[in-house]
Amino acid sequence: MTENNSLVPLKDIVAHGTESGTQDVNNKIIDTLLQEDFHVICLNQSTQKKRNMPFKAMYGNNKRFWEQKGWEFMFSAEDYEKIKEKYAAAYGAWEPGKILEEIKEEYEELEELPVEVGYGKEYEAISAMSNEEKIQLIKTGQNRLNELIIHKSKDSKIVTEALVDTTKDAALVNHAALEEAMRLGDSEAKKNTQELVNTTCDMVKSSTSLIFNDIFDDEMMHTLVEKSNGTIVQHMTRVFLTGMAFFSYYNKLVSTSSAIQKLRISFASKYRKYYRKLLPHLHPDEVTLERVFYQGMRAIPPELINHWAVGFLVHDIGKAAAVEYHEGESSYDRNIVIDHVKQGYSSIMNKTNYPREAGLITGYHHEYYGDSNGYGYFRAYLNQYKKANPGAKQDYCIAYELEPLLDFKALSFFPAKVLEIIDVYDSVTDPNRVYRKAMEPDAALAMMLEEFIERNFKIDAILFDIFADYISEKTQKSIP
Repeated sequence: MTENNSLVPLKDIVAHGTESGTQDVNNKIIDTLLQEDFHVICLNQSTQKKRNMPFKAMYGNNKRFWEQKGWEFMFSAEDYEKIKEKYAAAYGAWEPGKILEEIKEEYEELEELPVEVGYGKEYEAISAMSNEEKIQLIKTGQNRLNELIIHKSKDSKIVTEALVDTTKDAALVNHAALEEAMRLGDSEAKKNTQELVNTTCDMVKSSTSLIFNDIFDDEMMHTLVEKSNGTIVQHMTRVFLTGMAFFSYYNKLVSTSSAIQKLRISFASKYRKYYRKLLPHLHPDEVTLERVFYQGMRAIPPELINHWAVGFLVHDIGKAAAVEYHEGESSYDRNIVIDHVKQGYSSIMNKTNYPREAGLITGYHHEYYGDSNGYGYFRAYLNQYKKANPGAKQDYCIAYELEPLLDFKALSFFPAKVLEIIDVYDSVTDPNRVYRKAMEPDAALAMMLEEFIERNFKIDAILFDIFADYISEKTQKSIP
């Protein structure tokens, strides 16, 4: 095999600086890699899957990311030649010795593995389908789910595989269809996507029915990693399924136990300090559980959950293929990250007839209670409202329905606040995470409590505690 067909280990390129006996050479190599849009081929040594990731973003999050265990990081020979050219132009000739000659045969074998990017290798095929074929793909998945419902299947593996496959396909079809719709006028786009909307909503109802019947369990995470391709669609699928499972848990909690009364009793000592920051115009004694939840905590009716489920399914529909992140990864281009919310919100609200709740979930799920690191449409609308009504105050934190949110009586939308929590949790526990090692559940929850509640009040404290209990219970059930 020639140089041009080889993969060059990043650690060997960077090691050249150390071998040269000077940190200055190493710094120059890093500077060269940062100056251009070079992408690293990342191999998961466990799954043998490859992904392309920008060097700049990865280096920005971890200055020694190539030493991370469980991954191998490489450049194509073509990019390697470009790197040497850029280095030579800036600093003079670079003679990295016998790096290429010493590459092991395992790298030659890795050349044949497909590289996964963006939405995965299946997306291209789905994009090429006709509208009828896209719709039929979702219907086929829904029929598979309905068969399991009819026969009341209790085989966790079979049910989980069906949920994962169907959700993944629906997410990919919706992204492909909405990309096309964005090129059309609003009326024409809504007409063209109407059958997609109807079919997806029907599929969502079947999915939530399976999940709410206690068939769904922790097997999903393991199955999902094996069966879906492309990190974005993995995330969208996990968030959808985890979200519906959490809503099932939440409904049982508030309907069949004294959980609400316990929260009411502990509110003053445990939670009031957080919510006073959001409702400073109220007397401390007025900041109660009923002020956090507009018209009080309660179970969520099935119709509302189905509307929310659609929002969870398509929440990242506007995300560009190159974007992978969770809040706190400082090297990402913030404008690109923010744009995925704008694109998703615009496509759902203007180009489809999806339930309005789905659009608001998409546009509001990074608001973070107005924290400076958050972004989204609600804060812009709220600021406009405050300018027009300078004396108006928001007396509640969370609304279940749209009306109090759109009337600016509350500061946030219940499903969007749940999605914020699940979004962050899924990102930091993602088994295919490249930037840093995936966190274990307990470590992830501890980090979220410190970074997203104690240090900066971004995610909801009460909903976070309920989610933590849900994860703890799910984790315990999965232990043999």
